[in-house]
Amino acid sequence: MPETLTHKNTSESLKLFERACNVIPGGVNSPVRSFKSVESNPLFISKAKDAFIWDVDNNKYIDFVNSWGALIHGHAHEKVIIEIEKALAKGTSYGAPHENELELCELIVQSVPSIEKVRLVNSGTEAVMTALRLAKAYTKRNKIVKFSGCYHGHSDSVLSMSGSGFATFGIPSSPGVSKNTANETITLPYNELFSLELILNKYPNDIAAIIVEPVMANAGVIPPIKGYLESLRTIANKFHCLLIFDEVITGFRLSKGGAQEKFNVMPDLTTLGKIIGGGMPIGAVGGKKEIMDLLAPIGSVYQAGTLSGNPISVACGLATLKSIDKNTYTYLEETTNELCEEVSKLNDKLGANLTLNKTGSMFSLFFTKERVTSFEKAKLSNTKSFAQFFKLMLLNGIYLAPSQFEANFLSTAFSKEELTKTIEAYKNSITEMFK
Repeated sequence: MPETLTHKNTSESLKLFERACNVIPGGVNSPVRSFKSVESNPLFISKAKDAFIWDVDNNKYIDFVNSWGALIHGHAHEKVIIEIEKALAKGTSYGAPHENELELCELIVQSVPSIEKVRLVNSGTEAVMTALRLAKAYTKRNKIVKFSGCYHGHSDSVLSMSGSGFATFGIPSSPGVSKNTANETITLPYNELFSLELILNKYPNDIAAIIVEPVMANAGVIPPIKGYLESLRTIANKFHCLLIFDEVITGFRLSKGGAQEKFNVMPDLTTLGKIIGGGMPIGAVGGKKEIMDLLAPIGSVYQAGTLSGNPISVACGLATLKSIDKNTYTYLEETTNELCEEVSKLNDKLGANLTLNKTGSMFSLFFTKERVTSFEKAKLSNTKSFAQFFKLMLLNGIYLAPSQFEANFLSTAFSKEELTKTIEAYKNSITEMFK
């Protein structure tokens, strides 16, 4: 029987959280870290190595968060640390061009099929903001279509939500976002095409771009249904608007060329982040030359950043990408498949009506028997049950994403031993819930 919550000492984490609440809003620097959705207090991490993290109370966990997918090789990968140390010895920031940033850009262009030119920025949010500005400038239109449950960072234009019916204009999903800004964004259901064609037929000359996570990963993992991405490409062509793939999560995660290579659908613009920085802050926007060349200094679309292409993030990203070989994705996918198959067998044995979604080395377990193909379906999941499950897994030494609506990730540091331990932890946790 799993240990109860009182059996794991997290007193030092609690002390630090109480201190943090005095000086940081909510005690955390990014909302999901608060553990609020799993009805708990956050763990403060003291160190990490390979597939493991340790909290300040010295509890050890197998890590499935991996810095929200950024660490494809796990924590403190030897080659990455060596390259960071080399870069540090040469200075932390130049505010000027350097050879390594050129090499990283060349590697991205060589790897991602649709990218002909790329601009490095400092975060995924910044990459999306730049992509949308480019799309509006290129098309000379002002409206954007996004999809419910797809997260594209926290810039104003993508923090709007859908209402009743197919689409609702002018409803910001965060205070501080003006209605005028929200009016430029239309939010539609993911994995459904009728409403998209309806909107584009209604506003045929107003839509600058369709932006989508090709595999939704911020509502839990929700893959595209067969033919969906291809249809988005066809519709964008028909209405002369751009198709933007937000591959901040899927880029270099599903394949070296990202989701666009995996599904063989080419967008006009792509945003990247996470893995291209290997755990350091970075972002990138790339795409067709004629669109990218609108950026200053050769074009009139302005974008700048003091730390863009900084030598530390670039060194970390280069070392990470160069450590990816032809076996990386095979190993990650096979290991993820094995884990998910064992989980599914246990669910069947216990009669647990749960839904397991996965793509490549990303997966999510939803506490609903309904097939999850959209954010609306994901919201049917029993979040109270997920919170209980999360805490039981934590007690069994497994650190999952602390929200029903987030993805879990494997890394190449995840071994057969960790696979066995995870399956055993799952068996203990799910048996306790369904006994």
